[in-house]
Amino acid sequence: MIREAQVKRQTAETNIAVHLHLDGTGKTKVSTEIGFFDHMLNLWCRHGCFDLELYAQGDLCVDFHHTVEDAGICLGKAVKQALGDKSGINRYGHAIVPMDEALAMVAVDFSGRGFLQLDARFPAQKVGEFDTELVEEFLRALAINGEFTLHVKLFSGRNTHHIIEAIFKALGRAMRQAAAVDGKMTGVPSTKGML
Repeated sequence: MIREAQVKRQTAETNIAVHLHLDGTGKTKVSTEIGFFDHMLNLWCRHGCFDLELYAQGDLCVDFHHTVEDAGICLGKAVKQALGDKSGINRYGHAIVPMDEALAMVAVDFSGRGFLQLDARFPAQKVGEFDTELVEEFLRALAINGEFTLHVKLFSGRNTHHIIEAIFKALGRAMRQAAAVDGKMTGVPSTKGML
């Protein structure tokens, strides 16, 4: 079974197209016109082994908020679609990733319930032109629309770029682990019989 999805979303603020393949090799074609965000999405895919094509046009003359949040919405919907009924997946995944002085943990549960718990502070308000508060907006949109539980905890870090990079790398690795098919698991990994 090929686990992939296509999602398009057009509003008065953004126009986004996503093609996601969960069982890829980390190949990306990403263009949001937000350099730092593109870099983080590329890292997420590389460490998650996801193949991603994502093109976004947004009202960047206002700020980056709409583009980043709507990209999270589309990616979350794509993850949900690509997982299908979640039969045979691990369901849970976690990763602890260092990036120099930064150390971040991400835990994922493809539970069918969207939730974000973010325990991280960013010393700087911006990395380049990217507002660091948008990390939370992206993660929330991803988890809510992907209908999964997402915990992010920062153990240490002083450099904001390093902190965010550690989070996105850990996110990719945790999601890859949770989405992986377990040969011993039959059916949906829940006593309820559905997720």
